Amino acid sequence: MKFPAMYIDLAKIRHNAQLLNRYCGLRGVRIAVVTKGISAQERIVRTLYDAGIREYADSRLSQLRRMRHWFGKECRLMLLRIPSPSEVHEVLQYCDVSLNSDIETIARLDQAARAYGIFHEILLMVEMGDLREGILPHKLDAVLKQLTSFPRIRLAGIGANFTCYGGVIPTAETMGELSRLAQHTERIVGYPLTCVSGGNSSSLPLIMQRCELGRVNHLRIGEAVFLGRETAYGQRISGLYQDAFEFAAEIVELHEKPSVPQGPISRNAFGQIPRFEDRGIRLKAILSAGRLDVCAEDLKPSDAEYAILGSSSDHLIVDVTDGPPVKVGESIRFQLTYGALARLMNGRGIHKYFRCDPLLELLSAVEA
Repeated sequence: MKFPAMYIDLAKIRHNAQLLNRYCGLRGVRIAVVTKGISAQERIVRTLYDAGIREYADSRLSQLRRMRHWFGKECRLMLLRIPSPSEVHEVLQYCDVSLNSDIETIARLDQAARAYGIFHEILLMVEMGDLREGILPHKLDAVLKQLTSFPRIRLAGIGANFTCYGGVIPTAETMGELSRLAQHTERIVGYPLTCVSGGNSSSLPLIMQRCELGRVNHLRIGEAVFLGRETAYGQRISGLYQDAFEFAAEIVELHEKPSVPQGPISRNAFGQIPRFEDRGIRLKAILSAGRLDVCAEDLKPSDAEYAILGSSSDHLIVDVTDGPPVKVGESIRFQLTYGALARLMNGRGIHKYFRCDPLLELLSAVEA
């Protein structure tokens, strides 16, 4: 076995996907599983397909291209990132629908669609306070009227973003406002919208608390499927697994050392001035992973008695004084944030090992 490594439990991912898909479906909400955080890894995506997922969303066209190759037109593919004007031809080739908020890009999509003799669906993103992508509500009418001049663009619906940039949490009130904007949009364009996308995993508490969703009938879900958490408050979702992914790095040095560096302290390799607490001599393990692989702040040792002290480009330093004894050549495992998951799955040099528990697969099949 080689390190650094990701341990991936496919049965737990399948269970999470099935449960969320069923739970959201009971509220009339369909989900698109966001695959960017796992780099659209084929075995994981095929596990999602086996779990009944037929809609996938990603921000990388290269990953959407791979999924189109695997599934053809059997699955619906959504481009999450606002299309770049230079990529409109690829968007039409590999995506069934794209999220848009810029009229010039929509015009380019229409022009390319006319050249291909096809139609392209878009979700028009509206600004609901998070201040990332989205059209300000008072400018929505003008944009909708311009859409009528694009014969090859079909407005599938509208959507909103939460907790990704500004940290704004979705509420029943924002879902109501989004629903009102959807109804207003239908009056302007003269036909019903098929999709009102109410955000990401941060919107799941509204479903779990049985809040009024209005017209919202779609969510873009990533972290909840893979890590079993909603993203509004970071809480675990009952019935889901939080340990489908674990990271492990190998111990390459193990020595007792002072807890405070000796000598004048300046900025480290990343331009930061570190702070240290004097705890005397501690047993420190140096692991074979560093900031080029993952941020130490996004990791939590699976053994709570270990403590991460920091990291450099290529090494992670862990205080193992109070935990179970270890030796050079052994590995330490870590729980992940979504940021760590995304960096590790998209990074090079991370070995991936898959586990599929037959009993858990059987339980998931029975529950389905």
